[in-house]
Amino acid sequence: MLVLFGALLIGLSLGLFGSGGSILTVPVLLYLIGMPAELAIASSLLIVAGISLFGSVHNGMKRLISWRHVLWFGVPGMAGTYGGAWLGTLIDSRWQLLVFSLLMLVAAVFMWRSKLTDTNHQHSFNKAKVIADGLVVGVITGFVGVGGGFLIVPALVLMGGLPIAISVATSLFIIAMKSFVGFAKYFMVFSAKGLQFDWSVIVLMIIAGIAGSYVGGWIGRRLPKEKLQRGFAIFLAVMAVFVIFQSVI
Repeated sequence: MLVLFGALLIGLSLGLFGSGGSILTVPVLLYLIGMPAELAIASSLLIVAGISLFGSVHNGMKRLISWRHVLWFGVPGMAGTYGGAWLGTLIDSRWQLLVFSLLMLVAAVFMWRSKLTDTNHQHSFNKAKVIADGLVVGVITGFVGVGGGFLIVPALVLMGGLPIAISVATSLFIIAMKSFVGFAKYFMVFSAKGLQFDWSVIVLMIIAGIAGSYVGGWIGRRLPKEKLQRGFAIFLAVMAVFVIFQSVI
């Protein structure tokens, strides 16, 4: 029941806001399920990848994905994610949780202040900045086990020149790409150390997360999104303080 509740919460967030759900995955695995920190960070990448890939199939059929931006942002992001995951296998998981909690605070600020909308102002495609941002977000993804949609979407709008709807759909596919690569690195290292992943929890969370994203999308079309987003931002900030407190002591 805890697995289902946590997965539905993640899916609801993805369905409501298009991002933010993946940042809940690590706390759900840590505190609701009791998974060790290093396995929670690694497992969250596969869960996020599975949920994001499913959503990307639907987006691809509707031609909402910009493959040009997948190439220039997503491929460097995969390289960055591999490097971030490699770094994550070398240090104490408490440091990862501390960085993760700080990232939650950043996500909370982004979601509180976010007002990205479709406008008549077109931004140009800045290839160098898109590649650099892809690398940086990729490292963050691999190191702390989050998709980083709240960072990718603004980057695709402001530096990639995409409309918001295309940015959200493209971001989801990029998240899936990066997360699969990051999990692969963790899996190789942890398997060599004899650590075992809980595959039943991972599969159940992917399935329930997909279901939750549909419910979140349905709710999002009927409730004021700005108030929901600000409420979620407060929730993220509270969770960040909790994770910092837990990881420090």
